[in-house]
Amino acid sequence: MTQYFEVEQRDGAARIGKLMLSPELRTPCILSTTELGKLESPGPVVDAGSFWAVKSDEELDIRVKQIRKKAGNGTLIILPHQAYPPAIPAECLGKVEKFTATSGENIEGPTGSLLRVGGIPEKTDLYVMEGAGTLENNARRFLETVIELKNHIPPDTALYAPNLALPENIAMLVYLGIDVMDDTRAEIAAYSDIYLTVTGSFHLESLTEFPCRCRMCASSTPAELRKLPKIERAKFLSAHNRDALEAELSLVRERIRAGNLREYIEGQCRVKPWLTALLRLADFEYSYLEEKTPVFRQNQLLADTSEALSRVEVVRFARRVQERYTPPELEILVLFPCSARKPYSTSQSHQKFILALGKYRKFVHEVILTSPLGIVPRELELTYPAAHYDTAVTGHWDEEEKAWVSGCLEAYLSKNRYKAVIAHVEGAYREICERVADKLGIEMIYTVAGNSVSGESLSNLKNTVESICTAESFSKKSLNAEEEKKNFLRAIAEYQFRENASLLFSEEAGKLAVKGRFPKYQLFAGKKQLATLVPQYGMLALSLEGAELMLESEKYLVKIDDFLPRGSILAPGVNQADPGIRPNDEVIVIGKKALCVGRAVMSGEEMVKSSRGVAVDVRHVKKL
Repeated sequence: MTQYFEVEQRDGAARIGKLMLSPELRTPCILSTTELGKLESPGPVVDAGSFWAVKSDEELDIRVKQIRKKAGNGTLIILPHQAYPPAIPAECLGKVEKFTATSGENIEGPTGSLLRVGGIPEKTDLYVMEGAGTLENNARRFLETVIELKNHIPPDTALYAPNLALPENIAMLVYLGIDVMDDTRAEIAAYSDIYLTVTGSFHLESLTEFPCRCRMCASSTPAELRKLPKIERAKFLSAHNRDALEAELSLVRERIRAGNLREYIEGQCRVKPWLTALLRLADFEYSYLEEKTPVFRQNQLLADTSEALSRVEVVRFARRVQERYTPPELEILVLFPCSARKPYSTSQSHQKFILALGKYRKFVHEVILTSPLGIVPRELELTYPAAHYDTAVTGHWDEEEKAWVSGCLEAYLSKNRYKAVIAHVEGAYREICERVADKLGIEMIYTVAGNSVSGESLSNLKNTVESICTAESFSKKSLNAEEEKKNFLRAIAEYQFRENASLLFSEEAGKLAVKGRFPKYQLFAGKKQLATLVPQYGMLALSLEGAELMLESEKYLVKIDDFLPRGSILAPGVNQADPGIRPNDEVIVIGKKALCVGRAVMSGEEMVKSSRGVAVDVRHVKKL
């Protein structure tokens, strides 16, 4: 835990924060390597140096205390250390003579310490990732190291990856959780006549014009620069390379604020194969990213690359549909294709489908097939990201998309059985249905003749549903208008709260009723309002009465100290929190003096382990 670092904004593992030094450093940031070593005139961060240059612990202590006295408490001191390549086994380190410096234990003010995999972290404000620069181009080892370190340090401390940052990889480093970088690579490149850009590096000899218009590049040309002495060229390229780092970092921070860093790196990672590998491997580390990823965002989710199929929001939606969602007890399933307009039911095509079903719609359950989400039950069409994504539409599906959607449909139909399955689909959608039907050994009825919205196709759909519903063997199971509304809200509650939904919909609280017009539904028990559907992201906002019903399960529950919240609840005031809580989750807060409802700002685990930052934005408070 730290007194000097605070996270202010999150986008998955990427964070915007501040190191409260003198002057204050906003993270993610780029440190100047040359400034780090200036012990005589230290800046906001200073490196106290290596064990190798001193002879005893006492000498180390004196050195660090001298730096602190000169720098003051507003400077972060990276404590003396020995750095080894990560490839050296931990058991071999004991064979190298080293001191057991205790210089960081009694130092006032912010400190940083070197951290290696398998090491025991000290309580500092900044952790330095040992040998980060040696892991370039080794995507698997780099990712494993980052995750291992992040899992063992407090969430409200900064992680520094030295000797690694380039304009081309900054976005990926920040996406994975790196807070602090330096300009070592940029300086080395400058003295090697290397010109850095976001899309890669160029040797000065190969350039005809500068692809940048920074303050340096606008004042010269490559031909003019090549005529200068080596030291002058290095100064020019050093200034440009540093500007390129800072410009890219500014863009990354804006992407975090907008909540769309993921969309950016899906394109940016194509610059180098190891960056593409990093993104793909990171998606396999689902739990690491999922814990930090909000349950909804304000911006649209763009699914323009194959990696979109494995991003957290998509996989989370598919998993929750399979694990949490309970379909209504209806015997007929109708599969529809997705539409460009969201929510689907507002599109022209789905309006025609609904009109064709007519009075028999109450007998059928509707599910939409789509890439990248797989399947979307009609009740969840408002729920993020079902109504908030867009994708490139070409009419051609690649094999990955077909396999993903087929897998989602197969898992759903294996768990939920229907007497009749109608597939009102064409093209790749039909191919997916045929694959699943063959694999599960079930019969599907196809109703599309050429085009799903043609008169013949809509007539086929109507006649097929009518013939099934009027058959003597049909049980006539249906949902009336009120039951349909309750089922709609219950499905969202299950998706959002899992088993807690049963407590919210318990008839013991009183006769349940849904009021309001779609999509602004409100759930009532008698005269007590329990929850409201928020159309912007398709999830429920609880009232205090609704929160009281869900207390006994202790899910999505935050326990606080003995105080009455007035505004946001800070992390130090949190005693316990459900580890299943994710950013933007609806949570219930309970203490000896208050019951509250609000939105989580950080994950449940981060609430408990952090010593700074807002944990919950409180909406309603009840004094107990």
